[in-house]
Amino acid sequence: MSEHDFPQEAAGDEAAEFGPYVKGPEHSGFSAEEIDTSRPHPARMNDYYLGGWDNYEVDREAGDRILAMHPQVRESAIANRAFLGRAVRELVGGGIRQIIDIGTGIPTSPNAHEMARETASDTAVVYVDNDPIVATHAWARLTNTERTAFVLGDLRDPKSVLDHLAVRELIDFDRPVALVMSVVLAFIQDEEDPAALIAALADALPAGSHLVLSHATYEPYEGYEAGEVDERMRAEVEDVYNGAAARLNLRSKARIASLFGPFTLLEPGVVRVPLWRPDGPVPGAEELNDNVFYGGVGRKD
Repeated sequence: MSEHDFPQEAAGDEAAEFGPYVKGPEHSGFSAEEIDTSRPHPARMNDYYLGGWDNYEVDREAGDRILAMHPQVRESAIANRAFLGRAVRELVGGGIRQIIDIGTGIPTSPNAHEMARETASDTAVVYVDNDPIVATHAWARLTNTERTAFVLGDLRDPKSVLDHLAVRELIDFDRPVALVMSVVLAFIQDEEDPAALIAALADALPAGSHLVLSHATYEPYEGYEAGEVDERMRAEVEDVYNGAAARLNLRSKARIASLFGPFTLLEPGVVRVPLWRPDGPVPGAEELNDNVFYGGVGRKD
């Protein structure tokens, strides 16, 4: 780890100095007082779905509201994590040795670097998130992990992420990179132009780089004849997240596929996450309909 990845230790009993988020590589972090625990947070809610402990009562209450409407969300979150593992292991098995994981969320083992190093122990991984809660957990857990860094940065400002000193120290932009974006785009609004953000990141990556992307949807699984859009449930789910720290934006399969932009989709394309190159039994159509995530992997030619 470099000195740029963590806030400097304060002298004596004083807390380390942090400040509010500013765009660019100068940002160092947040104080505990600046972390809002009065509202549910999507990262902590996801941690709750995955059975983690890094969440508060407010997150569990919001998560339980979601689970009461759609109890399969927990299984969906687990399936999405498994998709990430398969995609990362496949790319590293194909020679990728560099990963930038944007919107990483609260670190949940196995993390991207643990997945990658099952295949290649020398894989470099940079985690990026704009949230102070995520930063607090990531800094605590990644301090002693070599060739791994955490950057407090915002997907909405791609240049500051790419120019960050920790990114430049670990990532060689003359060699292929795997860009991982697990669910984060569901919290980017249409007016923020998520496709343009991905294109800006892609411009900095050489040919042979890949994008691993998953995204929440409101659509039924296309292979399930009884599936239909439940607009009432969709509105209720979005309402829960509207009261959280980040607003949820569910998208259709076609819209999710369009986000890959300059990345050519690999087979089997954008699919419900359990169907992306499964390494075990494939769920049936009704179970796939209950899964709320589409995922895919694209390659920059």
